[in-house]
Amino acid sequence: MVTALSVLNAAERIVIKTGSSLIADSDGARHAWLECLAEDLVVFRKRGIDVILVTSGAVALGRSDINPSTPIRIEQKQAAAAVGQPRLMDALATAFAPHGVTIGQALLTLDDTEDRRRWLNARATMDTLLEAGILPIINENDTLATDEIRYGDNDRLAARVAQMTSADALILLSDVDGLYTADPRNDPNAKHIPHLDGLTPEHEAMATGANSDAGVGSGGMVTKLAAARIAHTAGCSTIITIGDRARPLLALEQGGRATVLSARTTPRKAREAWLHGHLKPEGSLHIDAGAAKALNSGASLLPVGVLTVDGMFKRGAAVSIHGPDGEIIAHGITAYNSEDITRVVGLKSEDVEDVLGYRGRPAIIHRDDMIKV
Repeated sequence: MVTALSVLNAAERIVIKTGSSLIADSDGARHAWLECLAEDLVVFRKRGIDVILVTSGAVALGRSDINPSTPIRIEQKQAAAAVGQPRLMDALATAFAPHGVTIGQALLTLDDTEDRRRWLNARATMDTLLEAGILPIINENDTLATDEIRYGDNDRLAARVAQMTSADALILLSDVDGLYTADPRNDPNAKHIPHLDGLTPEHEAMATGANSDAGVGSGGMVTKLAAARIAHTAGCSTIITIGDRARPLLALEQGGRATVLSARTTPRKAREAWLHGHLKPEGSLHIDAGAAKALNSGASLLPVGVLTVDGMFKRGAAVSIHGPDGEIIAHGITAYNSEDITRVVGLKSEDVEDVLGYRGRPAIIHRDDMIKV
């Protein structure tokens, strides 16, 4: 049976999501717990694993300055997030400082993960942060978005980040240690479910809503299973476990109880399947024999190999790629718009900046955004 330990041992990139009730309480940031979490994440980083942290907590940390009473309106939550977000980042920076780890903030909305152009920008930013040894800290842009602060507590956002970054594992730190056949807080006969290969309506019926005892946060097992479903389709395994304990990830590796929804494929294969089913070309690129050979070997498409551009399209558009004989050999998502590609046709990557006036991506289409036909 697949276990949390086996998933983590095989992972090269993981996304960890923490909820508001873990980050903050009525007295403010939970510094002692954040220090324990930082110790765990540093251990993973020292193993060579890429780590991304998705966290809630801004609203909880700023709420008392806006309106401590309940119920709190959406616009008040957004204002509280504006106050609380700097406090959240300060608390996290303090927790990671003793380990010499620099953190970087990225505020996203679900729309950012669904728009191709913004998706490319966000993914490139996170990849760049990871390559520089910086720990990305992701939060919902609550001052602009409303969906997640109404319902979800960033569970879905964490799954989208895992999908976007091709993570192997998503760890959802919860107030319970996984999925049960019923709510264990109300039913003493509820049985824990350690492993799932997939989700069925029966599993979703077992999930319950938000933990009303937490006082902060808006998620629950329902949103965690919804997040797990998103990650599952992206080839990413999901681990749901209790977070409110010292060294929560170490406890997980030492056999702490969890529910594991194991992926049936790899992130790369899942990405290729998605590209096959969702790409409708808006234009086309014609390439030379050398570029065609490189693409067949798994390389990215560079400007030097492009001959001509057909159609008008924006950055992030899907295009067909034609070989020297005119046959379509691949589809892909472009990192440049059609006008800029036309200007850099045949150029070496290092010469692109001189023509466009800015330093863009090295490839016209990255190999991860391309599928062979």
